[in-house]
Amino acid sequence: MALRDIVMDTNPQLRKVSRPVTAFDAKLAKLLDDMRQTMHAADGCGLAAPQVGILRRLAVVEADDVYLELINPTFVETSGEQIGPEACLSVKDRSCDVKRPYRITIAYQNRDGKPMRKTLEGFVARACCHEMDHLDGVLFYDKEYRQR
Repeated sequence: MALRDIVMDTNPQLRKVSRPVTAFDAKLAKLLDDMRQTMHAADGCGLAAPQVGILRRLAVVEADDVYLELINPTFVETSGEQIGPEACLSVKDRSCDVKRPYRITIAYQNRDGKPMRKTLEGFVARACCHEMDHLDGVLFYDKEYRQR
């Protein structure tokens, strides 16, 4: 495993839409392992491939005692809402409140390409939404919540 450099929000690459993962091989497994190690070293709870310079639809999330490797993730269902503070490993010294679903059901593939489905609530659901936004070139502060 190796630490990867984290791309900062001044890099236009973070605004691009990622391509699907099609190869489920040793290279993908190494990337996932490197991303998890990089996320831990940076004291984060999630990291998407674009944040390490790879425009592919995958992310790792570790929150509330749940570790997920999300490959080609999509939302199946969302419900409820939660508003809370978010920050990002790619954004220095900035946080803001963001409105997210409280409960999500997502479909994704694991590192072997096997289809998976998971329902999550609370903080881990928020973290997954945040990382899935990265796959579409969206940063958390694009969704800053301002109460009217």
